[in-house]
Amino acid sequence: MLLPSLSSWFLLTCSLVLLFGSCDPAPTSEQSRLVLMEQFSRPEVGFNWRNVTCPLCKAVFTILDIALLSDTNEERVASAVREVCIRLHLADEQVCRQITELFRDDFIRALQQSLLWPTEACALLVGPSCGKFDIYAPWNLTLPKVPKPPVTPPSPPKPGSPQSRVLFLTDIHWDQAYAVGSAADCKDPLCCRADSRAPKWRRREAGFWGTYSKCDLPLRTVENLLENAARDGPWDWVYWTGDIPAHNIWSQTRKQQLSELTVITRLIQKYLGPHVTVYPAIGNHESTPVNSFPPPFVHGNRSMSWLYDTMAEEWSAWLPEQALKTLRYGGFYTVEIQPGLRLVSLNMNFCARENFWLMVNSTDPANQLQWLVHILQDSENKGEKVHIIGHIPPGLCLSSWSWNYYHILNRYENTISGQFFGHTHLDEFQMFYDESTMSRPLGVAFIAPSATTYINLNPGFRVYYVDGNYKDSSRFVLDHETYILNLTTANQSPGAPSTPEQNPKWTLLYRATQAYGLTSLFPSDCDGLMQTFIKDDRSFQKFWYYRHKGHVSQFCKEMCKTTMLCFLRSGRYDELEQCDLFNGFKGEMARAARKTLC
Repeated sequence: MLLPSLSSWFLLTCSLVLLFGSCDPAPTSEQSRLVLMEQFSRPEVGFNWRNVTCPLCKAVFTILDIALLSDTNEERVASAVREVCIRLHLADEQVCRQITELFRDDFIRALQQSLLWPTEACALLVGPSCGKFDIYAPWNLTLPKVPKPPVTPPSPPKPGSPQSRVLFLTDIHWDQAYAVGSAADCKDPLCCRADSRAPKWRRREAGFWGTYSKCDLPLRTVENLLENAARDGPWDWVYWTGDIPAHNIWSQTRKQQLSELTVITRLIQKYLGPHVTVYPAIGNHESTPVNSFPPPFVHGNRSMSWLYDTMAEEWSAWLPEQALKTLRYGGFYTVEIQPGLRLVSLNMNFCARENFWLMVNSTDPANQLQWLVHILQDSENKGEKVHIIGHIPPGLCLSSWSWNYYHILNRYENTISGQFFGHTHLDEFQMFYDESTMSRPLGVAFIAPSATTYINLNPGFRVYYVDGNYKDSSRFVLDHETYILNLTTANQSPGAPSTPEQNPKWTLLYRATQAYGLTSLFPSDCDGLMQTFIKDDRSFQKFWYYRHKGHVSQFCKEMCKTTMLCFLRSGRYDELEQCDLFNGFKGEMARAARKTLC
């Protein structure tokens, strides 16, 4: 069956939405609102296309449902997408061809297995304004019928109490093709590469240690980071929340992904040494196609065993066999760090809107949250505290998943003492409150800055100071520090501006308690800090500067500030949407917050 020519336009828009997760906010007549959305949007692989409308999306899926009833139409679908992408100059011709070929098989298989109607599929891709997402939504987990213990808020440790010093690494994004002197401004989604082509009217060159642009890191910068981090030790342990490969998502292979996983893992082992345990979590860029993480019910060559088995092999020096078993199954695990402290590493790709395999079934993929409940109940029974690590912050997850996670956090607030994420590349946090009043703070998801420069950032890493290993320790975060490599100075030696420093030093950007005048970083402290941001704009602008790792070009005022405060308060996605609508953003802010391919 030949598709109508008009459907090629539909297919292109739909496919790009599915490949890249979500759309840019539609332009508005208010310039200030446009500026706001640009400021707030997360870094992403950008293409020259605008927002898909709800009726258009539904038309796309109606056509796709009919077309894909026949396997013979698969090549026609892919060809239509590829040709329109090229002819409309939505990306470079090579990028259009490669990305269509890379994504087509997995996406079409997921779509064919999906039970979603067009209205439901478009609610997933465009947002709740286009329909009701999840044929099973809202879904609820089963919690044990064990009464919640009385709430015991954390109290500051006595002076001199032990503290644990934890190194946190995230979003390394090593680019094997990074080339000094290459074009830092190019039309491709990723620049500073050997084949990057600059527009004729502008030419900036990639620096030796990194570049303020849409560029990732050369390997020497990754090694320099690890060398400096090792020198700043000793570390009690390390959290590492994924995203190893670069943003060249149109040209990646499984072999390349596994090679980069192996190289970076072994570099971490080399520099940090055999006596420091690293606890990894899986990012959305570890797979290819990017964001494609089929749940365990998908078998054979399309399953994730190619990735999870290699991770288990490379990480076996850090994790016990029982943790490796669940890692091989679904990319998540639990392990005891110290007596009284347990870690849970979640595969947050099972909550991600960009994971198109969730169109097949988004109800607690891999039963991961139900498994989490079991682990938390067992820890509550034993009197353990639990840290949770993952890549994507829960406030940016699909609504049902996010709601259930929030509910779990409320039930086990006495047990969960820390949450640590990455993904946004920025330095921020999201709050959790008691569900009955949404006013009493009970948890904080700390979101750490990236190692990569993507986009327009200094490289960075985080250090957490955690209530230490002693009887009745709260195991809460007491403080944290952010370290950066200032590219302006690193790429220019003193007295020789054209020569980079040979061994640049990573410097302390700030320490949270000192910067904000706090005594600790308990949930109540972070909630109080938000109130300070509302009342004291100087404090908020300081946060905005730190959020961008010391490299920001403009202040965040008015609607931008309101949007940011909404994000900080919203550890649950529907809270982000409500704050969005209440402040008159008509759904734009929530969609900008979740659109990310970091």
